[in-house]
Amino acid sequence: GIAGAAGIAVQMVRLYTVELEHYEKMEGVPLSLDGKTNKLASMVASNLGAALQGFVVVPLFVGYDTDAEPSKAGRIVTYDATGGRYDEWQGYHSVGSGSVFAKSSLKKLHSVDADLATTIRNAVESLYDAADDDTATGGPDLTRGIYPVVAVIDDAGYRALDDEDVARRAQELLGGPARGGNETQGPPT
Repeated sequence: GIAGAAGIAVQMVRLYTVELEHYEKMEGVPLSLDGKTNKLASMVASNLGAALQGFVVVPLFVGYDTDAEPSKAGRIVTYDATGGRYDEWQGYHSVGSGSVFAKSSLKKLHSVDADLATTIRNAVESLYDAADDDTATGGPDLTRGIYPVVAVIDDAGYRALDDEDVARRAQELLGGPARGGNETQGPPT
């Protein structure tokens, strides 16, 4: 996840991907999760000059540490604009202008014991809550058929849910069909 200047963020992701691939080719092994998070911190820190001019990029890194015990394998790492790196241990986090609203929603909804379907619903609901309170946050939009990218990261790796699946889940949450539903109706209370 990224908050900030989109163009710089995309460039940072591309460079980060190339650097990780280069490391793996040179060393013959993938970089550890800690190594990946430290590399990203260095890249964020190198953008400090641009950040001081208003082109801030603040990533949210989520990964699965295959070297850790299973209960601590899922990791969320946040950064500040200077490259400071922070492990988030409560199991959820958000970035961006609407992050305070999303995080407040997640604080109420998050459960370590939740199944995958509930976890996805909670993530989509928190994004809806953030978009409802922050005009710069884009939430699920049934009218235009715009939905968030939802991905699962576990010991099987990374997999993105297909758009139809996310659309169906957003429609169930917001109580209406895509393109023409009642967009003003929010999640049930």
